[in-house]
Amino acid sequence: MSAHLDALETRSPSEREAALMAALPAQIAHAQKHSPAFAKSLAGVDASHITSRSALSQLPVIRKYELLAQQQATRQTHVFGGFAAIAFGKAMPRVFASPGTIYEPEGARADYWRMARAIHAAGFRAGELIHNCFSYHFTPAGSMMETGAHALGCTVFPGGIGQTEQQVQAMRELQPAGYIGTPSFLKIILEKAAELGVALPSVRKALVSGEAFPPSLRDWLAERGVAGYQCYATADLGLIAYETAAREGLVLDEGVIVEIVRPGTGDPVPEGEVGELVVTTLNPDYPLIRFGTGDLSAVLPGHCPTGRTNTRIKGWMGRADQTTKVRGMFVHPGQVAEVVKRFPEIKRARLVVTGEMANDQMGLKVEATPSDALAQKISEAVRDITKLRAQVDFVSVGSLPNDGKVIEDARSYQ
Repeated sequence: MSAHLDALETRSPSEREAALMAALPAQIAHAQKHSPAFAKSLAGVDASHITSRSALSQLPVIRKYELLAQQQATRQTHVFGGFAAIAFGKAMPRVFASPGTIYEPEGARADYWRMARAIHAAGFRAGELIHNCFSYHFTPAGSMMETGAHALGCTVFPGGIGQTEQQVQAMRELQPAGYIGTPSFLKIILEKAAELGVALPSVRKALVSGEAFPPSLRDWLAERGVAGYQCYATADLGLIAYETAAREGLVLDEGVIVEIVRPGTGDPVPEGEVGELVVTTLNPDYPLIRFGTGDLSAVLPGHCPTGRTNTRIKGWMGRADQTTKVRGMFVHPGQVAEVVKRFPEIKRARLVVTGEMANDQMGLKVEATPSDALAQKISEAVRDITKLRAQVDFVSVGSLPNDGKVIEDARSYQ
């Protein structure tokens, strides 16, 4: 029984990178031709020249709020904001909705969301029954997992959410090999089973997602005989990364190109630095190019001990959108980045908002050699860009935390 889903997981990093970069120009050209939104945003771009990560990094980032705004603005003519390359009919069996409301298409290909890879890494194999407790209504999570399980050769019980006692009964009688759903709901089910005096000996593994999976909950499940693994996926992109038996970060999926950029910008950060996950998917039906997830993470050095050779990330580390309202004005991470770009002397910076409500104060901490003249110029740049004043404080290079924060709201709201 193979520990890997396919040979893609163990190919050399150079082979993988060559394959991704070879597929990238065709995907961009396809998006320009079949997606009205990208025909507009990538107008003038010669897709044949986008054959490297450095070239890719020059393209605009499409962030989720922009996708939502475009959908809302063009809903009468383009339900998906012009981003989808397929239309209603056989090519699109289902449409889902995420909060916003953002609508997402589901294509007709087997394992459309590419979830089989994560399900396999969590220990599930062909011929097993999986109890799927993700929602089957509105949001795509239930279908994401079910189509992945089917591609793997598994049978699925569509448990959905709620009805805890009925979930326990179904598990007792059907004896599934494991559970897929949020980790908190699995805990609720196991607690209800204990309360009812019902043993669930068949449930020995779980793939969880949709919320945080802290080590304390992972250990709680392990104490009850359930090995839980997590994955990171979105309704827009499908699978992005998944946990393995090594439990050392999350391994990137084979069907995406992932960059980590400085929040508020499209500029890649050095390896190991926390930034926003920006994903380019090779999905031809919904060809999102440089889609900003709004989630923070960082690349881990080295490769997974399980033999998988793709890049690993630390997992979800918070939200990248740190937009803050100061004295009635919105301050965005991109504005902080614009200040930094004006001064090559600045290595890193963090805007800290302090004080109490109605008495906000801004301080910009910069990693640079102290200079009164430089401080004055930086202060003027901050006011020019944000229309607000800020105290400039110099700190030593490398002293700012590597947590992806560009704006820190340290105000008292008591």
